[in-house]
Amino acid sequence: MIIDREGPVPPYRQIADDIRRKIEDGTIPPGRRIPSTVEMEQEYEVARDTLRKATKVLKEEGLIESVRGMGLYVVDRSQSPSP
Repeated sequence: MIIDREGPVPPYRQIADDIRRKIEDGTIPPGRRIPSTVEMEQEYEVARDTLRKATKVLKEEGLIESVRGMGLYVVDRSQSPSP
């Protein structure tokens, strides 16, 4: 994906949207680790701070979670306890 640096949508939002699409279409399935910061820096050609903002958006949406010492993983909503 190429980031539109001149468009109205900030780069971190474009990245969050791209990762969200990959989660929703199953490219990154539940329980799977999303690419590392280093991998995403190379893929999107942005700074780490931009990636932190993008992953923060996805965490706030409940799509990904941090696993200490392991990275960021797609939340498996099928494993959520029933109310």
